[in-house]
Amino acid sequence: MSELADRLVSAVRTRTALDPGATGLTPEAAYDVQDEVVSALGPGVAAIKLGLTSKAKQVQMSVDEPLYGWLVDGTEIHRGDPLVAGELIQPRVEPEIAFITSAELGGPGVSAAHVLAATSAVMAAIDVLDSRYAGYSFTLPDVIADNASAARFVVGDPIDPTGVDLRTVGCVFSKNGEMVATAAGAAILGHPAAAVAWFVRKLAERDRVLPAGSVVLAGALTAAIPVETGDSVTVEIDRLGTLELAVR
Repeated sequence: MSELADRLVSAVRTRTALDPGATGLTPEAAYDVQDEVVSALGPGVAAIKLGLTSKAKQVQMSVDEPLYGWLVDGTEIHRGDPLVAGELIQPRVEPEIAFITSAELGGPGVSAAHVLAATSAVMAAIDVLDSRYAGYSFTLPDVIADNASAARFVVGDPIDPTGVDLRTVGCVFSKNGEMVATAAGAAILGHPAAAVAWFVRKLAERDRVLPAGSVVLAGALTAAIPVETGDSVTVEIDRLGTLELAVR
């Protein structure tokens, strides 16, 4: 294992943030480090998370392209269960739309239409971030190596996507009963399925495919917000339902 991968895995396990500092990696080399981190944290993958797929997130994190990471087995929070803040370093949460695929997707020509044709269900989701860099201070390669700040996730009930225009569904994001942000599905690369298609094309660059039955969180609809013990967040998405997460 590379030195950086070892440090990132140790940071996850000890809940100790690393001092920010540019690694000098290219994005391609950072994905190699990410593979090492995911393999060490495994053994399997529960879901894929896409990041920086909205302009709000790119501005918040001072980067200009999306990225992806892997939510390993054991990171899913089942509905009704809390997020345990003490298990993480500096948790933040954000509202998302998740896809369940019904067919394998692969190749450099995959489009949003292909993704929608291969989608069996969509869901409201909450992505829980936890950067292993102090203060969420990182370059794009840094955060790629850090598995896209992947930490925890929770999804709502699966909804048949037939007849649902994911570009226009509205999202209301609240914390402790106070609305903090609103957005529409189009905030995610113009259409959430376009973000999944981007991911499949990125996988093709590494000679990989997205298997049938995969769960993919398409990226944040709004900027992420920090949470701590005692907080509660709610995500309401038109047609997809309401999802709540308490923090203890």
